[in-house]
Amino acid sequence: MAVLRNRPYGNYNFLVDFGGGNGGFSEVIIPGIVIEVIEYRNGNDPENAVRKIPGTIKVPDVTLKRGLVGALDLYAWINDVRNGNGNAVRNVVIQLQSEDHTTTVWTWRLLRAWPSRYSFGPLIAKGKDVAIEEMALTYERLEIE
Repeated sequence: MAVLRNRPYGNYNFLVDFGGGNGGFSEVIIPGIVIEVIEYRNGNDPENAVRKIPGTIKVPDVTLKRGLVGALDLYAWINDVRNGNGNAVRNVVIQLQSEDHTTTVWTWRLLRAWPSRYSFGPLIAKGKDVAIEEMALTYERLEIE
C-alpha cells in the first residue's frame, strides 16, 4: 500500500517476489503504462483538428538485473517457458521498502508475467565489474498499490 509523506523515498531498498520468495536484484526498470492515442476526425467537423481518443493499453517489459551468483532460478523459469510449461506464467510483486526496511511503501504487481528475454552482461578479461544476468518480464497488466 502506498504511504504518503513529504520527502520522496530512495530507490535502493526493494524486493522482487516471483511467487516463491524474494529475490535480490541490483536494478529493476519498470517503464509503466502506455495508452496509445487514436486520432479521429469526421470530414464535416467544424474544426480542422483531430480528436484524441484513448486506445489500446500497453505495458512495456520490466527489466531485472542482478549479479551472477550461480543461482539457476531465472534460467529455470525461462526454460519452462521455452519448453511450453503451462505453469510458467506467474504474478510478480515488486515492493519498495522504507529506508529502515520495516515497511512496504509502494507495490507494483505484474499480472500474468513470464520471462521473454534472458541475457548476460559482457565478460571482459581485464574488467573490474561483476558479471550480470538480465531478464525481461512480459506481463499483461500492471497494478499499483
